[in-house]
Amino acid sequence: MGRVGPGAVGRAGSVDVYGADPLGEDLQLALYLAYEPHYRALEGVAEDREWDPALLALRRPMEEVFLAELRAAAGGDAGDVAAALEPLLEEPVDGRGVSHRLLAEPDWGRMREYLAHRSLYQLKESDPQLWLVPRLEAGRAKAALMAVAFDEFGAGRAERVHARLFAELMAGAGLDPAYGRYTDLAPATTLATVNVMSLFGLHRSLRGAAAGNFAVLEITSSPGARRLAGALGRLGADERCLRFFTEHIEADAVHEQVMRRDVLGDLLDREPDLAPEVVFGIRATTLLDARWEAAVLAAWDEGRSSLRGPLPTA
Repeated sequence: MGRVGPGAVGRAGSVDVYGADPLGEDLQLALYLAYEPHYRALEGVAEDREWDPALLALRRPMEEVFLAELRAAAGGDAGDVAAALEPLLEEPVDGRGVSHRLLAEPDWGRMREYLAHRSLYQLKESDPQLWLVPRLEAGRAKAALMAVAFDEFGAGRAERVHARLFAELMAGAGLDPAYGRYTDLAPATTLATVNVMSLFGLHRSLRGAAAGNFAVLEITSSPGARRLAGALGRLGADERCLRFFTEHIEADAVHEQVMRRDVLGDLLDREPDLAPEVVFGIRATTLLDARWEAAVLAAWDEGRSSLRGPLPTA
């Protein structure tokens, strides 16, 4: 499974993926492209391929090996959701994350790389999480999740939709804000952080993991947004660059409480047997995020790009 142009996508066939690296570039890119018809059109791929049985048959074994790897890495089936979330509620003492580095050592080149990585998700922000909505019973969890999503999609104002704000941030940073523009530059560590959202969201059996994933995103967003807004301020970025992160500082601080108390709280009151899956979603998300951060920082420490190739500007 290698990288090919979009016009080369043909009928999905039988591919043996069980010997592939579950977190490697070939499998993660193939899985990302297999999910993409659920979000946007792929050039050269008919829209009715979204639910093509042959494509689903190709995707399923890739999901199985990815999921098996995540379960093995997450370890155990402990169902203590509060304990799983607790480390995320405190700022790390060492401050060694990517946002910490960008704040401490502001650099436009590295900031643009960061934005290119994140564009794979942020230009579809909260789209994967909305698949969780029909999986929830009518009640507090569903209502609370929709309240969070309402904010993510601009609270009724098109100009405030978070994906749109991120596109404006990219343009202000000298990047091309077109959806999917930097997919070909994304390494496996980046692809995996987005694929896990699609994997959890598209399977009702993984609704607990999807809820855990969404909780991690909202809990960790606000502190990181504050650091990144500070980094952009130190770089002299204009207001349209800052708007995306300043929007997340306050909003996601509230969302964190809503996700923990109302979404997870009500979900587990109704379906207590989902607790181990919620914990799995939390652990899998934090593990993949940690792998991504480690890879980016290692590349920067070695004086090379964290992307697969040079980053063209808009």
